[in-house]
Amino acid sequence: MPAINGIGWFEIGTDNPAEAERFYGDVFGWTFGNDEGAATGADGSPYRSITPPGEGRPAGGLFPTGGKVPNYAVFYVLVADVDETAAAAEAAGGRVLVPAQRTPDGLTFAHMLDPSGNQFGIFAPPAGGE
Repeated sequence: MPAINGIGWFEIGTDNPAEAERFYGDVFGWTFGNDEGAATGADGSPYRSITPPGEGRPAGGLFPTGGKVPNYAVFYVLVADVDETAAAAEAAGGRVLVPAQRTPDGLTFAHMLDPSGNQFGIFAPPAGGE
């Protein structure tokens, strides 16, 4: 796990998960598997973990959007407290795009916009875990 305020995760949201897996697998050698602890995608399909070659564990995820949100690719910064970081980002001129949410396994995340309108995410792992 990276240090607090380090890039800790990336996510690709797509309306065509099979094609995204084929593309990123062919280009980068990434492998994909169901993430049993995560919520399902917008279309009810499982959230998929992404493991780059040489990594001992997933470093990102693939979210099946079902066409309900635009396709995207975003990075997530590991933070100590999602609510405090969101407030600090707003005070610095950013904006909360998706308010803090908690996954079934206790991970908390939010989506933000920087002052230029670039989307990024912040997250904190479940209490007592990674």
